[in-house]
This record gives sequence, C-alpha cells and structure tokens, in this order.
Amino acid sequence: MEQYRTRTPQPGQRARTAGGPAGRAPGRASGRAPLGPEDAVGEAAAVYRVAARPAPPFVRALRRLPQPRLTGLGGGLFAAAVMFLLGCLDWLIFDGSPAVYGVLFLPVSAVTALWVRPADLVSAPISVPIAFAFGIVPIAGGSGGLGGQAMAVVTALALHAGWLYGGTLVAGVIASVRKLRLMGRRRARPAGPGPGPRR
Repeated sequence: MEQYRTRTPQPGQRARTAGGPAGRAPGRASGRAPLGPEDAVGEAAAVYRVAARPAPPFVRALRRLPQPRLTGLGGGLFAAAVMFLLGCLDWLIFDGSPAVYGVLFLPVSAVTALWVRPADLVSAPISVPIAFAFGIVPIAGGSGGLGGQAMAVVTALALHAGWLYGGTLVAGVIASVRKLRLMGRRRARPAGPGPGPRR
C-alpha cells in the first residue's frame, strides 16, 4: 500500500491560516476593535459637547451668583424680610415712593424663584405676593390704630396691584422654566441597568 506524505505546515503558513489572508484576527479587519455600547455613548457625548453653543454673557453672569437652595418656608421668609427692609429704606430715602418699591419688588421675586429648591418651586409664586403685602406696611401710611393701618395696606395693594401682578408673573415664569428644565434632565438621564437574568 502506498503511504501519502503529509507536509507539516510552517510557522508562517500556520499564522496566515489562523488570521486570514492578511494575518489579522477576525473582527479587526478595519485596524481597530468593534465599538461597544460604552464607546458609542462616549462618542455621542463628544458630539454633543462640540455642537453645544456657549452661553450668553448674561447667563454666565447669573451662573456666577451664589445659588442657595431655600425651602418653601425659607424662600417666603427671605422675600418678606427683604421687602420689609426695602420698604423701610424707601420710606426713609424716597419718602415712601410706590414706584421705587414696585421696581425693587421685581428682582426680589426673580431671586426668590431662582433660589428656592426644586422640590418647592410651586411655593415661589405663592410666597412672593405675601412678601409684597408685608413689605408695603412702612410706606402704606394710615392712622387710627391697627384698623386704620390695615385699611391703608389694603388700599395700597389695590392701587399698586400692577407691581404685585408683575412680580408674581416673574416668579411664576422662572419657576415654570426651572420645572421644565428639571423634567427634561430627568428624561435625558440614561436609565439604570435592568434586573439580571433569573436563575
């Protein structure tokens, strides 16, 4: 019987056979490993950072300001104390000018809505009108005891309701924008890993 000779493959031939025609491992034909889910997320974040536009100077200036997180009660007390102090200063310096008091009420409303914590955003438009009524006491005037003072405050609130509505609107708009941004961040946040396979 004839015996067929078998040739032992050389080391170079064995490497070419295992790695394909170019001697490369499968899955690396393009010169790099296939992208996994983590690499795809990293590339998407890099593209988002490149596409994001720089914030306007006004927004950057607001970001540099201190941003405490007040509770609903803390925000109301802060607004009431500041407005009462501004009312006293208005009475001393400007002889109780309602226009000056109303102009100062707008930034206080905005700051209160910016500084209240996200869980108490709904309290900002509620506490701001109360702070306006509390701070208008020094410039309301009135005489004849507590009853006359209360009537003077009610009259001042009725006469200057435009400033009251304007400050409340500012606080409501800022609180609504913050709430919408918070909801958008929660939706954009990636979901956590799901439950593992059951055994």
